[in-house]
Amino acid sequence: MENVLRPVVAVAAVLVVTLLAGWLLDLLLRQADARHTETLLWGLLRRCGVPFRLVLGTALLQASHRQAGIFPAYGSLVGHALTLIMIASTAWLLVRIATAVVDSAYARYAASAPDDARVRRVRTQVTLIQRVVTAVAVVVAAAAMLLTFPAMRTIGTSMLASAGVLGIVAGIAAQSSLGNLFAGLQIAFGDTVRIGDTVVVDKEWGKVEEITLTFLVVRTWDERRITMPVSYFTSKPYENWSRGGAQMTGTVFWHLDHSAPVAVMRDKLAEILKDIPEWDGRSASLAVTDTTPNTILVRAVVTAKNGDDVWTLRCAVREQLITWLAAQHPYALPRVTTSESQPPPA
Repeated sequence: MENVLRPVVAVAAVLVVTLLAGWLLDLLLRQADARHTETLLWGLLRRCGVPFRLVLGTALLQASHRQAGIFPAYGSLVGHALTLIMIASTAWLLVRIATAVVDSAYARYAASAPDDARVRRVRTQVTLIQRVVTAVAVVVAAAAMLLTFPAMRTIGTSMLASAGVLGIVAGIAAQSSLGNLFAGLQIAFGDTVRIGDTVVVDKEWGKVEEITLTFLVVRTWDERRITMPVSYFTSKPYENWSRGGAQMTGTVFWHLDHSAPVAVMRDKLAEILKDIPEWDGRSASLAVTDTTPNTILVRAVVTAKNGDDVWTLRCAVREQLITWLAAQHPYALPRVTTSESQPPPA
């Protein structure tokens, strides 16, 4: 009877201690979060509750399973399994802590930084750094788990001896993947493109939605997602409308008759812009930029605070001004002349 009760009592005690410690840690973090509202760190650290309980419970079981007589016939197997769980849960806990620290620092920086472009740059770097840290933690944890097997320790020397040859072979085989990996790091710290930037790639206009170490996602204006390798942005030209600031200048063109009242159109443009909220008030002009035997080309230049607003502003100016011309000055619209030509003077 004792052989049955001792393991059950030991497991129950470990479970109670683990749950009590997890509850106490969560209580302390909640109190700290309530006292320090200026930072999100304590609230984000509450996400570490599950891996913390797993690490604590595994450590207690690993220290007491032999004395408690938990599966005494398989003591070595139980200890090995607990070691594997301990390594995996510790890596999980460290990743959660690092993510909470980085996220809280970014949130605090984003709340105080006035420059949106700089905030998006830091966000891009933080995202890629988190992915790198997670990948390194997973690789190290997997290697540590493999080294707990005696067979893996035995062949470790031969593996290290052949690492040079294997590295060359892997480098040749994964040349494209490594190129994307280094391109992702170059994008993160070279500030060439950031999350939230408005870009034009392959004649497609959209915003950068996600950047990883190997690919980049662009969300187009019609809600499509274009997934591209990050090496594209380091080897081919593209338009970045948010580079150096989000402010944009847009143009609107009209083909009109030679008799179009350009001066009156210029005044009407200024009147229209006052009622369009997307116009940022920096600049506005209207001029005749070209002429043909039948029409003239009138161009308006307007400004907005970002790419989305400049598109809306261009459409609104084009629509309202052409509607006004059709209603007030229909003679200014292009037409085909059917009257007889005038003879030259004698």
